[in-house]
Amino acid sequence: MPLAVGSWAREVLLCVGFLAWLFVLAFGGEHDGVNIWPMPKLASHGLQTLFLSKDFVLSTQGSKYGDGSGLLKAAFDRMIDVVEVNHIVDGRTPTSSVLAGLNVVILSPQDQLNFGIDESYKLDVPAAGKHAYARIEAQTVYGALHALQTFSQLCHFNIYKRIVELQLAPWYILDQPRFPYRGLLIDTSRHYLPLPIIKGVIDSMAYSKLNVLHWHIVDKQSFPLEIPSYPRLWSGAYSYSERYTKADALEIVQYAERRGVNVLAEIDVPGHARSWGVGYPDLWPSAECQEPLDVSKEFTFKVIDGILSDFTKVFKFRFVHLGGDEVNTSCWTNTPHISEWYV
Repeated sequence: MPLAVGSWAREVLLCVGFLAWLFVLAFGGEHDGVNIWPMPKLASHGLQTLFLSKDFVLSTQGSKYGDGSGLLKAAFDRMIDVVEVNHIVDGRTPTSSVLAGLNVVILSPQDQLNFGIDESYKLDVPAAGKHAYARIEAQTVYGALHALQTFSQLCHFNIYKRIVELQLAPWYILDQPRFPYRGLLIDTSRHYLPLPIIKGVIDSMAYSKLNVLHWHIVDKQSFPLEIPSYPRLWSGAYSYSERYTKADALEIVQYAERRGVNVLAEIDVPGHARSWGVGYPDLWPSAECQEPLDVSKEFTFKVIDGILSDFTKVFKFRFVHLGGDEVNTSCWTNTPHISEWYV
């Protein structure tokens, strides 16, 4: 049975915390005063403390990226929320050593999220200045998103002074991912996760600069996703309400894209597919032997084709995961019409 939402929220937070701990061990942690994770490829710093202006602004002077979709501006606003940690910044900012804003220069005008896209960036924070700007330079907007996460880690809300500090300036950081695929898997076939929980996982991935959400949607226990081509498939969901509409799935994909995260959909075939036959019993080898899928019928392949066709209208990532694991073929050998088909 699926766990309650509150329980799953705690489970997700524990998993994200464990993930963060692993990343610190493998790629980050504090080293020579650099408390950034994953640890950037190259970082140097000084010893000065700067202060963020109360009116800290985003500038795109010199950038080729027009941000017509508001992707960069939304990421900047999220970064400010992270830095301020839900506090009111109402302390007195010093008249010197103040950062007025962040100038982001993106060299490509495109923002289509493709696998293998350039995610590198440079981040410069000056030593001092009354109206100085930090500077980000990235080939793509997705590199800039990572730079914003790094910038947020340099900042600290001083609860006593009620202002935001940036310590160990000046900073120069040059960074790019070591691996093009940096993924995290969730399994909603065995444990239904509401959309807000999935979005929280995506937010945590963005903080960690992960870029692929492996969404294991369907397995033997449940088929929670709406497939318009074969609408009875989601009869195999845990319950009436523990389902995802096509619009729900598209919402997750678009939410992830705006944070630089691809969504890799998984639907396991031909094993782990008992839930398919709740709505379409002809997909089972027999009523007594319910998986793997009945490969002797043309209908089975039409359903698979319909699923993949509907997937292309929602999931934009270049890959889809088809499982293929743990296929117990005993139902095939014990079902006469299937054993006769492949002999």
